[in-house]
Amino acid sequence: MRLFLLTWLSACLVLPVAAQAKENSAARTAAPVHKVAARHVTAAPTPKPAARHVTAADNHTQAASVARAKRAARASSALHRKQATAQAATRNVGAQVATRAMDLVGTPYRFGGTSPKNGLDCSGLVNYVYRDVHNVKLPRTSRELAQLKGPKVARSDLKAGDLVFFKTGQRSGIDHVAIYLGNDRFVHAPRSGESVRVDHLSKPYWTKRFASAKRVLPQPTTLAAEADPVVDKPRAKRTRKS
Repeated sequence: MRLFLLTWLSACLVLPVAAQAKENSAARTAAPVHKVAARHVTAAPTPKPAARHVTAADNHTQAASVARAKRAARASSALHRKQATAQAATRNVGAQVATRAMDLVGTPYRFGGTSPKNGLDCSGLVNYVYRDVHNVKLPRTSRELAQLKGPKVARSDLKAGDLVFFKTGQRSGIDHVAIYLGNDRFVHAPRSGESVRVDHLSKPYWTKRFASAKRVLPQPTTLAAEADPVVDKPRAKRTRKS
């Protein structure tokens, strides 16, 4: 009986120790495996965008496009300068005519008169001013001036130096001419017993009798055709000499 109790106590003490030792051994064996597995887990590489290959042909095409744009800009700028110069020149000659006509305000009217010294009639005033300022020889009478070749001008488009024609009723058809000054004003030699003076188109008398207007000064030309178009000419292929 004593032997049985000793054997049972020994078993109770040895078995838990053996089980604990077995568990510790198993834990030590498994740990390196996890560490090794963790070392081998790496982040997936990020794909890099494909590099664009810029060739010599691409560079040549871009350079040619830039050169065309620069040539077009220069041609457009030159065209605008020419048009502005032409328009300014026309405004200047018209202003010169208007200024010279204003200098003659107060000159006595004289039927058939052609000079400030002896007096002026309406067409004589126009002839004298244009001849004196620009050496332009015009027809002698108001009716002939109305038939002169040149662009007709709407009343809303009148500029200084334009000729304005009236039908006053003294004779059939156009029988009076004046020089437009701007701002709805014109200068003219009205009738016997009066002098060269400035009047307004907006006055009922002249509005009712206004017939037409004409421009005899040089006009700004359309310069678009004068500008050399930007054309890309094909380049001849170069051949290598052998």
